[in-house]
Amino acid sequence: MTKDELLEKANSLPLAPGVYLMHDKEGTVIYVGKAKKLKNRVSQYFQAGRGHNLKTHTMVGQVDAFDTILVGSEFEALVLENALIKQYMPRYNILLKDDKGYPLVRLSRDPYPKFTLVSRPATDGAKYFGPYGGRLETRSALDAIRRALRLPTCNKTFPRDIGKERPCLNHHMGRCDGFCRQEMTAEEYNRRIDLAVQLLDGKVRMVTAQLEREMLAAAEELRFEEAAALRDRIDAIKVLGKRQKIIAGVCSDFDVWGLYLEAKCCYAVLHYEEGKLTSKEAELFSTYDLETEGEILSALLLQYYGGRRTLPKEICIPAPIEDQEALEQLLAEKAGHKVAIKVPRRGERAQVLQMAADNAREEAERQTTSQERSDRTLELLAKLLGLESPPEWLESYDISNTGGEDIVASMVVFHGSRPAKDRYRRFRIKELDGHPDDYRSMEEVLTRRLTRYMEQDKRFLPLPDVFLIDGGEQHAKVAQRVVGRFGLSVPIFGMVKDDRHRTRALITPEGREIGIQNYQAVFTLIGRIQEETHRFAITFNRQSHGKSVRGSTLDGIPGVGAARRTALLKRFKSLKAIREATLDELMAVVPRNAAQAVYLWAHPEEGTGEPPAEG
Repeated sequence: MTKDELLEKANSLPLAPGVYLMHDKEGTVIYVGKAKKLKNRVSQYFQAGRGHNLKTHTMVGQVDAFDTILVGSEFEALVLENALIKQYMPRYNILLKDDKGYPLVRLSRDPYPKFTLVSRPATDGAKYFGPYGGRLETRSALDAIRRALRLPTCNKTFPRDIGKERPCLNHHMGRCDGFCRQEMTAEEYNRRIDLAVQLLDGKVRMVTAQLEREMLAAAEELRFEEAAALRDRIDAIKVLGKRQKIIAGVCSDFDVWGLYLEAKCCYAVLHYEEGKLTSKEAELFSTYDLETEGEILSALLLQYYGGRRTLPKEICIPAPIEDQEALEQLLAEKAGHKVAIKVPRRGERAQVLQMAADNAREEAERQTTSQERSDRTLELLAKLLGLESPPEWLESYDISNTGGEDIVASMVVFHGSRPAKDRYRRFRIKELDGHPDDYRSMEEVLTRRLTRYMEQDKRFLPLPDVFLIDGGEQHAKVAQRVVGRFGLSVPIFGMVKDDRHRTRALITPEGREIGIQNYQAVFTLIGRIQEETHRFAITFNRQSHGKSVRGSTLDGIPGVGAARRTALLKRFKSLKAIREATLDELMAVVPRNAAQAVYLWAHPEEGTGEPPAEG
């Protein structure tokens, strides 16, 4: 279908909530989205001049058809969107790894039910808990629950093996109450299993309180051995509640999210219980390059918590999300209690948010090489600028002058994300006669640079993949005009600064501004290039201005021409050193008559006569 046909179809949709599926020419689902009003949302994709970000623009360019599913509410749209994303795994949606990577705990339906670790649930009537973070942590936590409740960990099958053999070593070590003995009942076994289920549901305090009541009752009835066993069990469960990562991880009082969206994308979740940090989860994930932080968070929260049975009471995130109310409703229905999603701006929660962000960054950088970070940054820059491939060479220019004098320009070259200082060049502006004009200066510099290229001067080969011009739209237009005169084609962008003299955006010669502040890696790279270009220009300007000031001061001395002035500055480095030099030291550089004239210039208080000889 053409874009006009797609727009016509979108405009015929109802103003009702629903889910839409975008298909490419092969019929593959490439994006799944939800909307409060399908007509408004879907039609926006195909309207000319909407100013879509690069991700949306690229995705829309591949859409050949779309389907919609009407639902009764925004909440239902959220649930259906999540299910369809898992079903189709569309390339333009954020995707975490599949649930098969997260272990679940299975409780069988037997007279003596057992806990096992599985990768996915089945329709077998068993009870499932999770999914949890990792297999090792899950297995360790399950073993800790068995030990705390003294449940068997052996391979015996009950009731078949009851009374057939003597209890194993675990019973003698106090790790199991020996349910293979005739005196242990199925009722007591299942009571312990019920306590384990409550622990897996995160009800640590409830289980502890129940056992404390049993302990007090046993003590009052003088059953001290049983009371002592219950006390040990309570202590073990309290330790389990503090250290067991699975319970703390999925049943914490609040979770705090951090994101890192550079060379590799990573999230980190800090789990807190009773105000204390109990555990951390961090994982790399895939996203299309230019998703916003809010879009990424919305997708992550839904996929992360969507498959879990027990949830925190509060989730702190670093940026607001559009579907917050619907997501809160969905999570509350899963958890059986209110789940609040918040964006802290101040106080302790805001500080913890920063800590979560630091954890996400550290995890991502630990698994990312500097070359991968550089490659990712250049790929993102290419997408922002509409380049066919990541730029290998970037060339930047800046003009510097001092009140119309000593007008100079700098040419700074970056190879990828690193400065190539051996390719830096400096230019003195020759055609302005002391009248500053940044546009004409830029024209002169680029003309000279491209002339050298056309002459195949090795110092100016090859041409860059991008010209970056310090300045706005007009500077970029000047550069485009010069490049066009040579019959060349090089992408040109002006570097637009904010009030703090940082490059906040790039701009084309046609005036299209490209914001970079939301893309930290690109923002940092362009900022480095701009600062280095400015530094190089200012340094050259100061050197040139200093030489001209020193030169003009010495020009009035009889017998001191350009050659002798240069020799004196080369030897003494500064005017102050020349003034402090003795006659003999001056005579070592220039003839006696010139040395005497310089000495008199430096010591006017000694009159016009010949100064006394030194030494």
